[in-house]
Amino acid sequence: MTVALHYVFNTPYDQLVWDVGHQAYGHKILTGRREIFHTNRKYKGISGFPKRSESEYDTFGVGHSSTSIGAALGMAVASKYLKIKDKHHIAVIGDGSMTAGMAFEALNHAGVENSNLLVVLNDNCMSIDPNVGALKEYLTDITTSHTYNRAKDKIWDLLGKISKFGPNAQEIASKIENAVKTSLLKQSNLFESLKFRYFGPVDGHDVERLAAILNDIKDIPGPKILHVLTKKGKGYKFAEEGNETVWHSPGLFNKETGEIIKVTPKNPQPPKYQEVFGHTIVELAEKNPKIMGITPAMPSGCSLNIMMKAMPDRAFDVGIAEQHAVTFSAGLATQGLTPFCNIYSSFMQRAYDQVVHDVALQKLKVIFCLDRGGLAGADGPTHHGAFDIAYFRCIPNMIVSAPMNEEELRNLMYTAQLDEVSGPFSIRYPRGNGVMVDWKTPFKKIEIGKGRKVKDGKDVAILSIGHAGNLVKQAIQSLEENISVAHYDMRFAKPIDEQLLHEVFSKFSKIITVEDGCIMGGMGSAVLEFMTDNNYSAQVRRLGIPDEFIEHGEQSELYEECGFSPSAIAKATQDILIEVPKTKKKVI
Repeated sequence: MTVALHYVFNTPYDQLVWDVGHQAYGHKILTGRREIFHTNRKYKGISGFPKRSESEYDTFGVGHSSTSIGAALGMAVASKYLKIKDKHHIAVIGDGSMTAGMAFEALNHAGVENSNLLVVLNDNCMSIDPNVGALKEYLTDITTSHTYNRAKDKIWDLLGKISKFGPNAQEIASKIENAVKTSLLKQSNLFESLKFRYFGPVDGHDVERLAAILNDIKDIPGPKILHVLTKKGKGYKFAEEGNETVWHSPGLFNKETGEIIKVTPKNPQPPKYQEVFGHTIVELAEKNPKIMGITPAMPSGCSLNIMMKAMPDRAFDVGIAEQHAVTFSAGLATQGLTPFCNIYSSFMQRAYDQVVHDVALQKLKVIFCLDRGGLAGADGPTHHGAFDIAYFRCIPNMIVSAPMNEEELRNLMYTAQLDEVSGPFSIRYPRGNGVMVDWKTPFKKIEIGKGRKVKDGKDVAILSIGHAGNLVKQAIQSLEENISVAHYDMRFAKPIDEQLLHEVFSKFSKIITVEDGCIMGGMGSAVLEFMTDNNYSAQVRRLGIPDEFIEHGEQSELYEECGFSPSAIAKATQDILIEVPKTKKKVI
C-alpha cells in the first residue's frame, strides 16, 4: 500500500497524511531515511511518528489517532481556495482510528466539501488490541459480502469504460452505479451515505492491483474512500501467525525463529505500574460490586485486560474514543457505580472538556487512572504525560494524586473507591517498572490531601510528588554526609498538604520541588502559591519538565536532559546550599 501510494502520487507535492504514525515506517524508509532508520525512536534519532520538521514528505505531525482525515481535508480545502487544481490529498487511516469521533466529524464535513480528498481505509481489524464496536462488525459485513463485491467489480469495469468519454459520461456512470447498488444491496453503504464515493474492499498487499486502482480513481472529483484490506504483521511469518498484540511491540526477538527473548534478571524485579493497576482493580472489584473498568482501546497497554478476562461484564474497551470513555464513565457514575477510567495521560488531553463539564461540574465520582504520567520514553512528545498535574489541578472538585511506589498506588486506588469519596479523583503514575518487589500489601486508607515525611534533615527540604520521589532518594544517597536533606512525599497536588507546608516553610529557607511533569502550573507552582498566600519567604527551586516539548529517548536520558535525574537533583541541592539569597531592592 505504501509503495503504491508513493508510486501513483507525486509526493511530496501531493499531500500524503498518515494517521497515528506507526504505519508510516515504510513511508519513512522510502522517503530518504533508510540509512538512518536504525536511529528510529532512539535519543537524538528520528521520530517514531511522521514529523514535519524531519522531512518534507511528512505533511502532518501525528501521534494520537484519527486526525488524518481532518488534516487532509484542511489541506484540500486550502488548495481549492488557492485555485490549485492538480494537487491530491490522501489520508491513510486504520480501522482502529476510525472508531474515534474526530474521524466521523471529519467525514461528515468532507462529504459536503467538493474537494480533492481520498481517504485510504487501512483495515486489518486491529489497532494494538483487536478492534471493538459496531463499526468493526459493519466493515466485516461489507468485506465478506460476495454480492456487494461482485457488484462493485462490475461497476468499476463499467466506470472504467464509460468515464473515458468525458464529464457527461461520468454523470451517467454515477447514476448507473447508484442504480445497480440500490437494486443489489439491502442497506446503503455508510460512507456513501456521507457522500463519499466508496471503492473496495481490495487486497492491500497486491501492489500492482492497488496502483492500478489508485490511478483509476485519483482524478474522480469529490471525496472518495478506498477500503484496503491488510494483515497486521504481513511479510513476517511469525507475526502473521502469532498474537498480533504481542507482535505490535515484542521487544527483542530472534528473527529466524520468532522466539521472543526475555531477559531474566538474577534478582526479582518490581512489576510495571500498569500491572499493579490491573491486578489491584480486580482485587478491589471482587470486594466492591460497584466498580467498573473503562479504557479507550488500550486494554493490554494499561492492563485492564486482566479485569476484562476475569469480569467481562464489568470492563469495557470503548475504542479509540477518549471523550466517549469519560462521558460513558460519567453516565455510569450517575447510577451509583464507581468507574475507574484508565487513559494515558497524554490521551486524556483529548477529553478535557468532558472531564470539566461531564464529570467535575456535576461532581460525579469517576476515578481517573492516568497511565504514562510524565516522560514516556521512545514515543516522544506526542506521548509524554507532561501536563496532567497542571491541567487537572485547576479544575474545581478534582483530587489530584500521584503514588511514589506500588503500595501507594494500591492504597490510592483503595481510598478513591471508598463511599466517603464523592467526586472525581485522579491517580497518575509513570510508564515502566516501580520499585517494590513485594508490592501486594494490605490495603490502607490514605487521608486525602496528606503527604508524608520520607526522611528528616536540616539544611534543605526536597518536596516530590509521584515516582520522581525515588529519583530524590537516589540523589540524597549520593550526597556527602555533611549535607542534611529532608525529603517529603507530597502525594497530592490538590488538595495540597498545607499543614506539611507550614512545617517546611517554618523550618527551611531553601526548598527544592521535584516532579515528572511540567513546572508551569505543576506541584512546584502549587508550593509557590502557598508560600505567597501565607507570606512566607524562601529560596525555592523547581525541577521538572521545562516549558518546551521534549523529544524521544530513554526515560533516564530525558530525566537528565530536563534536570531531574538523580545526579541533577544532587547538583541542584549542592547549588542551592551555596547560593546567596537575592535581596529585594528597596522601592523609593
